[in-house]
Amino acid sequence: MREPRLKVPPEMGEAIYHCISRTVGGEWLFEDTDKEVFRRMMWKLADFCGMGLLTYCLLSNHFHLLAFVPRMSGLSDAELLRRFAVCHPPTDRRQERLLKGVKAMLERNGPEAAAWRRQQLALMGDISQYIKLLKQGFSVWFNRTHERFGTLWAERFGSELVEASRQGLETVAAYIDLNCVRAGLVHDPKDYRFCGYAEAVAGSLPARKGLSQVLGLADWAQVQPAYRQRLFGTAAAPRQQAASVTPEQLQKVIAANGHLPLADVLLCRIRYLSEGMVLGSRAFVQEQLWAHRARTGRKGRDEPWQLPAFTDWGDLAIRHRLRGSAFG
Repeated sequence: MREPRLKVPPEMGEAIYHCISRTVGGEWLFEDTDKEVFRRMMWKLADFCGMGLLTYCLLSNHFHLLAFVPRMSGLSDAELLRRFAVCHPPTDRRQERLLKGVKAMLERNGPEAAAWRRQQLALMGDISQYIKLLKQGFSVWFNRTHERFGTLWAERFGSELVEASRQGLETVAAYIDLNCVRAGLVHDPKDYRFCGYAEAVAGSLPARKGLSQVLGLADWAQVQPAYRQRLFGTAAAPRQQAASVTPEQLQKVIAANGHLPLADVLLCRIRYLSEGMVLGSRAFVQEQLWAHRARTGRKGRDEPWQLPAFTDWGDLAIRHRLRGSAFG
């Protein structure tokens, strides 16, 4: 039986993406000050582009984001101007003059105003534009601050389309927030400042809203224990070991048709949750396969690939089987 989709808020679109990007050469470049600048820029540009951030994790050489693209509707000039001011705050006279000039242009409502509206709207409601602005903006700041030049990011960001179901969203969100645990930085993601769960525990309303949408619950008092259950298999304290299962042990369990708790599996690097192109129920992945075939005219695999039943994946499937090991 197919799991019902979450009753998401009207502004929450159906397109939800797990996005990943790494530094060039995988170099460990980012210190806490750099991460803080990235974090603020990430939220600011999400507001400008209209993206909904569900959770994230930023490490020294890569980041993960779980974000949804809202249904775009007509935006008033007041809202466009507000979003523009988010990226161009009137912190000095030059910025004040810029905002006054844009406001006067909109009031005249001539060809320049129409062109400006089109330019701004082209940057909104698109996950690719959001990640592009984020990476470019941070690259400029980072290179200038650290007196370096050249490429900061290794390649175009990777993304996986995720179904708006509780099973899929909870699993991917927990996998993202547990990045800092897998890296051996903390035992509990609430103690790592640069992830969505830690922000939510610290009281950030946008971060709490994101995780509330993941679980389909409105009350943070319900969200936190339910999410910790997904993170650790318990609503209480985390285990004291960062990862109790190695990729080699996972392979042995799969070969022996064994079973492991999902909380143990999420403490390993699982490519299903980042490189499967599409993640969700069999029916959802099937819909995406058919849509892709109709859109491109290309023939290919017509059946989703079900995740191996060595843990509690539920009905989760991906677009195609991954080459090589899915772990490590």
